[in-house]
Amino acid sequence: QAHLVDSGGGLVQPGGSLTLSCAASDFTLSTYGMSWYRQGPGKEREWVATLTGTGTDTYYSDSVKGRFIISKNVAKNTAYLQMNALKPEDTGVYYCNARHIDRNYWGQGTQVTVSS
Repeated sequence: QAHLVDSGGGLVQPGGSLTLSCAASDFTLSTYGMSWYRQGPGKEREWVATLTGTGTDTYYSDSVKGRFIISKNVAKNTAYLQMNALKPEDTGVYYCNARHIDRNYWGQGTQVTVSS
């Protein structure tokens, strides 16, 4: 059954970096638009970043623009979210999403905690 597996979360100090991975199983990411969302403690899930299905355009929320980079490696069938200059307000569960026409998949989430 097609699904996504998020990984790479953990505890990091403010100013540090983490790279999240989103591996696809039983389907190919090549034509899918990829997005990352996050949900902080006591907050609603919010959109973070999107990479279009063609892989040519990226979009970021204002809160992460200039610090995060979304990408995908078609050969590895995996998407990534590189997070730099992390802040305590970046803490939350991060979810990847793959969307193409009428197909929509979510990862299970990976916890990111930014704290000293």
